[in-house]
Amino acid sequence: MSSFAGITLLAEGDLSPSIAYAVDTSTDYGYHLLVVQDYLLTKELTPSGRGLCSRAFVVGGHTWYIEYYPNGESSKCADYISLHVSVLDNDEDYQNTVKAKVCVSFIDQVEKHKPVYIRGTGTRTFGGYAFMRLDKFMKKDVLEESVNLKGNCLTIRCDIMVLNTNDDDANRDKVLPPDVHHQFNNLLQNKVGADVTFEVSGEMFVAHRCVLAARSTVFMAQLFGPMKEGTTRSAIIQIKDMEAKVFKALLSFIYTDSFPEMEEEDEAQVAEKGQEEDGMRLQWLQDLLVAADRYDVQGLKFICEKQFSEHLGVSSVMSTLALAEQHHCRWLKGACFKFLQVQPPSRLLTIMESSGWDNVFTTYPSALKDLIAKLIALNQQK
Repeated sequence: MSSFAGITLLAEGDLSPSIAYAVDTSTDYGYHLLVVQDYLLTKELTPSGRGLCSRAFVVGGHTWYIEYYPNGESSKCADYISLHVSVLDNDEDYQNTVKAKVCVSFIDQVEKHKPVYIRGTGTRTFGGYAFMRLDKFMKKDVLEESVNLKGNCLTIRCDIMVLNTNDDDANRDKVLPPDVHHQFNNLLQNKVGADVTFEVSGEMFVAHRCVLAARSTVFMAQLFGPMKEGTTRSAIIQIKDMEAKVFKALLSFIYTDSFPEMEEEDEAQVAEKGQEEDGMRLQWLQDLLVAADRYDVQGLKFICEKQFSEHLGVSSVMSTLALAEQHHCRWLKGACFKFLQVQPPSRLLTIMESSGWDNVFTTYPSALKDLIAKLIALNQQK
């Protein structure tokens, strides 16, 4: 699976400072999102031959960037948008190169985001004077009539698979990513480029439609599709059935791809209450999982499932199984089954006498049937 390598936001015809951070994927396969929020204004303000540079991002130990030319890289391709993908050179060794496969597509072109697709692309050498030039990436009039331009916004995804790494340490030192959570908190206060406002349990949050849509199919439908709730910048989307801190954590993951921890006041309560620490953390995980499922943020949902699996016990496994069934968590459901399969008969009897068992039996009988089938199969194997 490709790792998230950050977001660049071009707003009001220039690079937005509101999400100014770099992300190091620490893997050889990652993708960066280039979000052009004001396409028409950017096209009007940027002459042919002038490019707008993305934030730097790190994949495979090398620092990369994308150049976006709204009116073509030269007068010969002024009817097109052009893109360049480059690796930052090492000043001490200008000829240092790296081989990589690169796939540039619109965020809607889901089929091109699969590893099998990028592995099938040609190998290129980057570094020195070598870079990837897409001088006629797409004709402007075609783009403006296509589904790739939504609400004057477009999102380009750049997948990179590094095949060799030379002088990794030197390349890694070029960009030292600052605290992305600090940058996200600045976003909540800095409205540069923000074009959507949410009111969640009485608290206001500003965000960028294209960023949300690029990371969530539900936000895509809500903000640009048939579900859209208002098209003006002044429109406020109200969410009444979610805690503000949970929605803030959801936004934090969308912008930083980093798991949001409990807030400081909650941590303080955990320290004070001592024995209730696990209960509060599990409630926090459940709230995040529900939010991730609601907005189809699969990365956050999977992290919550894995952390839940680490807290499975005789007293909690059935309530966790019910949660997994309710929110279609196949991985967590499988973890619950594995836990139950290895329990001795005395513990299984204790579980079967619990209220959690009765709840699953009444509400999710299909899950219980699956469990019984697996237990029978395991017994036959023995």
